[in-house]
Amino acid sequence: MKENKKWILIIICLLFVISARSQAPFSSGVNLTGWFQADNPGQIQFTRFTKQDIINIKSLGCDVIRLPVNMHSMTSGSPSYTLDPMYVSFLDSVVTWCEQLHIYLMIDNHSFDPNVNTSPDIENILTKVWSQTAMHYKDRSDYILYEILNEPHGISTATWGTIQNQVINAIRAKDTRHMIVVGGSGYNSYTELRNLPVYADTNLLYTFHFYDPFMFTHQGASWVSPSMEPLSGVPFPYDAARMTACPASLKGTWIESGLNSYLNEGTVSHVKQLIDNAIRFRNSRHVKIFCGEFGVYIPNSSQIDRTYWYNIVRQYLEENNIPWTIWDYKGGFGLFNKGSNELFEHNLNVPLLQSLGFNIPPQTPFSIHPDTAGFIIYSDFIGPYINDGSYSSGPINFYSPDLPNNDHYSLSWKNFSQYNAIVFDFKPDKDLSLLFARGYAVDFMVKGNQPGIKFDIRFMDTKIEIPGDHPWRMGATIDETDAAWDRKWHHVRIPLTGLTEQGAWDNGTWYNPEGKFDWAAIDKFEISTEYTGTTGKQIWFDNINISNLDTAIVRESGELGVEKIREQTGLYLKVTPNPMKYSATISYTLSDKSHISVSIFSVTGLKIRTLLNETQGPGYQSLTWDGCNDNGAPVQRGLYICMLKASGYFISGKIIKC
Repeated sequence: MKENKKWILIIICLLFVISARSQAPFSSGVNLTGWFQADNPGQIQFTRFTKQDIINIKSLGCDVIRLPVNMHSMTSGSPSYTLDPMYVSFLDSVVTWCEQLHIYLMIDNHSFDPNVNTSPDIENILTKVWSQTAMHYKDRSDYILYEILNEPHGISTATWGTIQNQVINAIRAKDTRHMIVVGGSGYNSYTELRNLPVYADTNLLYTFHFYDPFMFTHQGASWVSPSMEPLSGVPFPYDAARMTACPASLKGTWIESGLNSYLNEGTVSHVKQLIDNAIRFRNSRHVKIFCGEFGVYIPNSSQIDRTYWYNIVRQYLEENNIPWTIWDYKGGFGLFNKGSNELFEHNLNVPLLQSLGFNIPPQTPFSIHPDTAGFIIYSDFIGPYINDGSYSSGPINFYSPDLPNNDHYSLSWKNFSQYNAIVFDFKPDKDLSLLFARGYAVDFMVKGNQPGIKFDIRFMDTKIEIPGDHPWRMGATIDETDAAWDRKWHHVRIPLTGLTEQGAWDNGTWYNPEGKFDWAAIDKFEISTEYTGTTGKQIWFDNINISNLDTAIVRESGELGVEKIREQTGLYLKVTPNPMKYSATISYTLSDKSHISVSIFSVTGLKIRTLLNETQGPGYQSLTWDGCNDNGAPVQRGLYICMLKASGYFISGKIIKC
């Protein structure tokens, strides 16, 4: 009898272990931030990360990536909230990479502003965007997960829980297979999990975020109110000898109260007690839980204390079989050394990787060497090792379909104001001294929509910490003498030796040129509107590069009339994917009820296929071309023209069939 009891206990223990380990199909990973967190699809810098980055992440020992997406901004907006085809195409690429590499991808709806409460009306948007997403991915692999909404807040968990249930149902109406990630309000607080309703769906993963003690993890953070930028030197765990005083500007705020209670809250035992809230929820509900975010902001925290905190939290999560993804991979909470270029082979924070139990790739010293060949800054996509640092009052679209000079897209900029800039931030910085000496030039295509356009192009060097140094500028002014603003492409080429030093703007002060610009330490290339009179103006750029060959030609000679037509009729045409292999989605918008015809032509003007010839109502519309002619026979590979006619106007777009 004793022997039977022993085996029963062993079986129970094994079942408990299996159950505990089955919290999720993955164990640990990272948040891949700053990629799909854009205000619109045209601002996604798709080349910011590549398949190689996912290979690198997996080599650390990660088996999951949480991908924050500003999903609501990736749509046509109210009322339909139709997902933008280009965004879907970009996301498809990431999904495919992860499937090929056997790493899980959590599509995190990160439509989130920490200072704006979650609306009780958000169900309308959520059900629409998730129904479309679920329909699109329902037949893809199990490596995909859906996270309904990041950090709902300013709304009770009871109310949010009901909304969340409706979204679960909307997803399940399209996709009964993929795991759904759900959470409570209070910024996905661990204490709010218990206030969620009991959901009937059993294929759910309950998420919580962990940033405690907040005085330690967020010292230096500017996005909280009041700003914690003045706060630094908070140790972990609490150490009276090292404890910082409350900055004068934060006296009388909740931050001062938090510092006063840090003696009790800044301890290892308190951290574990807080995580226990999530563990108790899991055990009482018999559900799966997951820590979707945890981390410490880098700028004002001690490296030793930060590493220790990660080790404590990570170990306790793993001891309790809770899978996790840290916030983030690159960025303010990331895996790279403070102030580095965040290069995988050179700049990983090795002690931090050790504290997280990650593999340690070989690291080598990095130094900047002079560029010996020209390079692309923009051509369809921003070039490699360049980040978008733009600031503008109006939209910048890196994927404008408005008659690009070649390939598929151009860069469009409109509704900008004085002192706005398109910024190409070199990561790492560049040494262009050799290219300068060898006569290389800035070379690009540009067109504008009306007379009076004027802007600067400029390189900015790095500011180093020596007296008198500033981010010096070397550039030129572009106006009608360089390009007629006639809505047609014009070629502009300016030798680096022909640029002029322009001075520096540094911490609110202007410095006149002092001959200190350094071609061996280039931080950025900018296109800047330093001038007034910007109202109504729009500029397009294509093929921005540094080269020693003056071989660029204007390939697209047509006058750009797209914006005029849009203003008058609301017509808009987009083709994705492009190039197409088997089929392409042709999407467009109408402002009024119109008779529409959509046809495919060869480049010689021969009509290949009539796709549509009927009256349609206003709003977003889409149709599919299967790559066949009117007889149903596949057309050959090559260039085709899609022509849309409505209300006496027409608009066209190129389609490349490969």
